[in-house]
Amino acid sequence: MKKIACLVLLTCRVACAQFSMEQVLSAPFPSELKAAPTGNKVAWVFNSQGARNIFMAEAPDYKPHQLTNYQGDNGQEINQVRFSPNGQHLVYGRGGAPNSAGELPNPAELSDKIERGIWVMNTDGKNAKKIGIGSYPRYAPKGDMIAFLSGGQVQIVKTDSLKEATKLFQTRGNQGNIRWSPDGRKLAFVSSRNDHSFVGVYDFSTKTILFLSPSVDHDSNPVWSPDGQQIAFVRVPFNKDALIFGPEREAQPWSIQIANAATGKARELWKAKTGRGSVLFEGGLVAENLLFWTADNALIFPYEGDGWLHLYALPASGGEAKLLTPGNGEVEYVALAADRKSLIYNSNIGDIDRRHLFQVSANTPPVRLGAGSGIEWLPVQTVDGTVFCLRADAKMPARPAVLKNGNWQDIAPDFIPKDFPASQLTEPQAVTITAADGMAIPCQLFLPKNHQNGQKHPAVLFFHGGSRRQMLLGFNYGDYYHKAYAMNQYLASQGYVVLAVNYRSGIGYGMEFREALNYGATGASEFNDVLGAGLYLKNRADVASTKIGLWGGSYGGYLTAMGLAKAPELFRMGVDIHGVHDWNNVVKNFIPSYDANKRAAWAKVAYESSPLPYVHQWKAPVLLIHADDDRNVPFNETVILAEELRKNNVYFEQLIFPDDVHSFLLHKNWLAAYTASADFFERFLKK
Repeated sequence: MKKIACLVLLTCRVACAQFSMEQVLSAPFPSELKAAPTGNKVAWVFNSQGARNIFMAEAPDYKPHQLTNYQGDNGQEINQVRFSPNGQHLVYGRGGAPNSAGELPNPAELSDKIERGIWVMNTDGKNAKKIGIGSYPRYAPKGDMIAFLSGGQVQIVKTDSLKEATKLFQTRGNQGNIRWSPDGRKLAFVSSRNDHSFVGVYDFSTKTILFLSPSVDHDSNPVWSPDGQQIAFVRVPFNKDALIFGPEREAQPWSIQIANAATGKARELWKAKTGRGSVLFEGGLVAENLLFWTADNALIFPYEGDGWLHLYALPASGGEAKLLTPGNGEVEYVALAADRKSLIYNSNIGDIDRRHLFQVSANTPPVRLGAGSGIEWLPVQTVDGTVFCLRADAKMPARPAVLKNGNWQDIAPDFIPKDFPASQLTEPQAVTITAADGMAIPCQLFLPKNHQNGQKHPAVLFFHGGSRRQMLLGFNYGDYYHKAYAMNQYLASQGYVVLAVNYRSGIGYGMEFREALNYGATGASEFNDVLGAGLYLKNRADVASTKIGLWGGSYGGYLTAMGLAKAPELFRMGVDIHGVHDWNNVVKNFIPSYDANKRAAWAKVAYESSPLPYVHQWKAPVLLIHADDDRNVPFNETVILAEELRKNNVYFEQLIFPDDVHSFLLHKNWLAAYTASADFFERFLKK
């Protein structure tokens, strides 16, 4: 009997075992996937619990090799990884961007000199050398020079000596969008000057700058023709009334210009129609450039003419734009294929809550690459046609993969820790809830592993940030939301019913959903989604109706605070991570020229669309989490909210991270934030 009892106890322990926060956050997150222009090899960056390093894999076995050896949870980012044209070297940036005071992020309080350096090394990891201070390094086509940005100007380093960088030229504004001509004799760039911007061309032979038909508008995204004779670019008319965090469904239509690279004279090649699609959604496409000039002389570009962000093709000689990616869904990560005639991209067309890879050209319809029900993003292709990407699914975190025989094969499976709790994670369900104003809102529902009909569970609402984000039916492609998905899985493992709400003004569901009427600072219409989601949980048979909490970061922190301030009878507690509490303050953070006194009517609506005016109704306890070098949501948003909560005798706890930024750079801070949040839910919701 004792043996049977012991066996039953052991079986129960195995069946009831729960994973830790450390385990579910332990997997390295990959980024910066790049394919070499020669050979068959790829490089990427792994962020392994705060230690960021570059890895490379090469045919035929694609065994990962670590090239750099940076140690510890140090908060120093690695980005802008690029192969040299011969594939024998890599250039990359290390360190974060400065804040408005010129301070570089140093959350680990490192005593060594902190800088935003640009480094070059061999692809065996040897002979690493810093070549300058700046960002955005780009190899010349012949590999003889590297251009990069520093202090708003273009710097040049010759690769034969890698001596000190020199300034290429001096002009007004901040320079960006560096684009080498195919022969390497010229360099296109964008010169941003607040209310307008120019596309310029620097000629190395004459050492002169030519601006392409300069105008009063915003010109950007230059792309060279394959023969180097022409440049196409995007032109967006200036709009003095444009702000942010409010719907923009129509504007003076944007256009594509095409210029003679020798004379600078440009003409309008194509123009968006008035109404739907007239606003350029620049943040929708994740790509090197918004324009792709193919080897067969087609220009491929993103456009929302039918209300969805799709790819269109246009002959470089002009004509009608042709829709390439039809269907209800949107295109996101896009790259030029190895044949330079087609594009590889990911999209949620046909699977609205995930992302899959496709290939399309101006003359051939989309073809799906790979199979399965996972999530794929950041596609690249080597010269022999091999396709690589990053991928994840409901139970397995992000990892690099290669397409073999129509199926995805992981490149670095051994880098996922052996105790990562994949088998203990739940499969989230796609559900649709009804907002308080009747709008249909897509969500993901996480049920506890021990879920049983008739049993009441505490419940949690999650709101992502952005708001231009979309949570998916699996680990997210963004590092921030990859962790948030892990946190929701952890809460489900602790017995909570979790609902991740893809509220209006998010991406993935078309222009009208994204540019929702009266959203954000223009009316907070997303609060209807908060109420609808809360009532959905309250009315579920498996939810304890008096035990519903909320959590979210950034824009999600804003909606958490709105729920606690405006619906105190519905929500019992919340966790507000670097949330927005006064839109006027946050808008000014992004647009320094914004003056609420000069926009009194707009500013009044913005304030009334914020949580602060309703703090007197707030009753529930809240955990406030913020890092004080936040460049997205000013730290004083939490300072002022805390003051108002004290005045109204609302209980709150705080967790503050000195010197970290908005998307915490230190792994230990993510772990601390989520551990504290789980503990707060345990004390104030579950018990």
